[in-house]
Amino acid sequence: MGVRFGGVKLVVRVKLLPTPLQAAALEATLTACNEAATWAAQVAFEQNARRPLELRKHAYLPIRERWGLGAQAAQHAIKKTCDAYTTLKANLWAGRYGRPGSKRYARAVGKPVAFRPQAAQPYDDRMLSWQHEQHTVSIWTTTGRMKNLAFTGQAGQLTVLARHRQGESDLVCQDGTWYLIATCEIPEAAPNAHPTAFLGVDLGIVNIAATSDGEKHSGRRLNRKREQDRKLRRTLQQKNTKSAKRRAKKYAGREARRNKDINHTISKRIVAEAERTGRGIALEDLTGIRERARLRKPQRTTLHSWPFAQLAAFIAYKAKKAGVPVVYVDPAYTSQECSQCHHIARGNRPSQARFACRVCGFVEHADYNSSHNIAHRGWMAWVCGVQSTAPELSLMA
Repeated sequence: MGVRFGGVKLVVRVKLLPTPLQAAALEATLTACNEAATWAAQVAFEQNARRPLELRKHAYLPIRERWGLGAQAAQHAIKKTCDAYTTLKANLWAGRYGRPGSKRYARAVGKPVAFRPQAAQPYDDRMLSWQHEQHTVSIWTTTGRMKNLAFTGQAGQLTVLARHRQGESDLVCQDGTWYLIATCEIPEAAPNAHPTAFLGVDLGIVNIAATSDGEKHSGRRLNRKREQDRKLRRTLQQKNTKSAKRRAKKYAGREARRNKDINHTISKRIVAEAERTGRGIALEDLTGIRERARLRKPQRTTLHSWPFAQLAAFIAYKAKKAGVPVVYVDPAYTSQECSQCHHIARGNRPSQARFACRVCGFVEHADYNSSHNIAHRGWMAWVCGVQSTAPELSLMA
């Protein structure tokens, strides 16, 4: 049973440490690039020229003359504009702006794309060079080549950056802090084509993750903290002042970073255990879970706000990096099925935490019972050849 694995793509965010003069030059450069891209988007809208070669005929020389961009920067501004229209077309096709003829759809197609003054700007190796030993970069700006711009980051991330960086990097400013976001492609370990079994992982609300080994990552304390954060943001939003909105945005960003860190920690432990024991990992296919789930309103809020997809994606890309196979199984009735006799009934789960089979009398924590069912389904899917390996992902390291 052969399984082909490709490279694992990670995105490393490197923090820049510019002096005030360097920061001013970076801000002027980013503003000019985004103004040029916004103007190019208007030209593309009016001329219906939304492919790079077509738009270049109308916009390349004016961008260079009016905003003083270099050749590569002008090319990237045009490409960024065309990519934005490609994304818009895909979103329209997918129905994310409603049906054709709706007000939202009409607003989306009735005006040109616009870019924020501090939207990310791509840099290729002609515009940006890295000096990894000195922890500096040399970067193009509208005022000339800027050398000795310092950067910093975690030692592990900087090692990955030095060894595996490929392609372009994006310059971006977030809340006054400057970053370079670089893509790295890491070769993964040899895949385990003959796993001994599968580690089932049940994702939930009360327990973020429970494994078939009996390990549980409780979410009770975290959910209380998140509820406090939601109440605080709701209070700030009701004030509707600039300072209140700024604080609400700050708290939302803090919560997102905390959630991401927790997901990284949980996924790392799960993958490490599967790798240590020579097993694969079985996950539920949670596509469309928000539409299918029937929950009380408080639980509904928690379900919609916790990044389950992010946790599953972290498990998938860490597994791929370690050579651990991952399969996705049908989640139907995993919480109502007995992991011993496989009898399915709603009455098998009398409470959120307790599972008690009405046929064989088997009793266990409900999440552990579900994880055993997921592990069993994962093994059966693998044996039947219906395996799916971790997908290609581009995630922040």
